[in-house]
Amino acid sequence: MPDINVEQELLNLSREKWRWMSERQTDSLAALFHEKAVFVHMGATMSRDQELEVIRSGGIHYKDVDIQESSVPFVTPTTAILLNKIRLVAVVGGNEVTNPFVVTEVYVRQNDAWSLASLSFTRLLTPP
Repeated sequence: MPDINVEQELLNLSREKWRWMSERQTDSLAALFHEKAVFVHMGATMSRDQELEVIRSGGIHYKDVDIQESSVPFVTPTTAILLNKIRLVAVVGGNEVTNPFVVTEVYVRQNDAWSLASLSFTRLLTPP
């Protein structure tokens, strides 16, 4: 199994990805997102190009992400599932919304680099 340094590398990469999403750095994101990546939101499933366009256009602005918990279970030495429990502040359709999510990020290592193959948001139920 991968060592703690590889886990930390992925945690750092995930944090950097959130910053790039917030700052709409689509060139950096395009380099990170696998060409066959899929993105699952509460109401839509998107391809890599669709996700990049939503970020570029401001259709979704990932304004602020508070990462509350993270873990990095490895499926193989070259496939990791990073789980982040977050509180996301986003602007969607001109409206600012705040939601608690568990975000599942699947990373694959190819050609000595990690690529994001899947990003899925699961909204958490909050107590009444």
